[in-house]
Amino acid sequence: MRSADATTLFRVLLIVLVAYLILGKYSPVVIITLIAVAMLLDAVDGFFAVNEASNGAVGASVYIRSVLGDKGSAHTVQGFKKRLSKAAKFGPRIDVAGDRAVEYILWVVYTVAGVIPIFVLFIVIIRHSFVDAFMAAKGTSSKMKTRFARVIYSSNLWRGGINVVKFLTFSYLSLVYIWSYPEWIGYVLVAILVSYILLRGAAELYEAYA
Repeated sequence: MRSADATTLFRVLLIVLVAYLILGKYSPVVIITLIAVAMLLDAVDGFFAVNEASNGAVGASVYIRSVLGDKGSAHTVQGFKKRLSKAAKFGPRIDVAGDRAVEYILWVVYTVAGVIPIFVLFIVIIRHSFVDAFMAAKGTSSKMKTRFARVIYSSNLWRGGINVVKFLTFSYLSLVYIWSYPEWIGYVLVAILVSYILLRGAAELYEAYA
């Protein structure tokens, strides 16, 4: 098994553990730490994938600079990602599947816990199901060609932004459920995250139809 795929699998299993910890009302400090680790592993599996595709030519420093917006490093990484999509065609789809599994598990847990209304879960599932279907027919997100999709979906700023919002939202919801933190803050964070998700979904659909 490729290191990138193994990392994705470990990330999903880690979130399954997090789900049980949340429902068991274990320490939010532990839960939030594990959520942070799971989200950081999303970047780690990307590094492993690119590093394998480049036979070690892309080191950690180059990959980190590409994530931070260095154009030269980003161009190098994107070049090997294109090579990766041909050599390991299931790799990018496995990465997406891992992302979806992690997100769905957390949405379902907080719905079951009664922290968020069930219609939010429906919105997320419907959005991902249809957008992923269109993008699977078009190609992976690394191949975005339209300016709108590149800015809203593929840019490091937007990618980083949604990951920060996801971390804050899912972490705070654990505090709402376990330590009875104010619910309204959680609702605001959920509204921001869902809006973010829908906007990026619109960018993907635009790319699919462009």
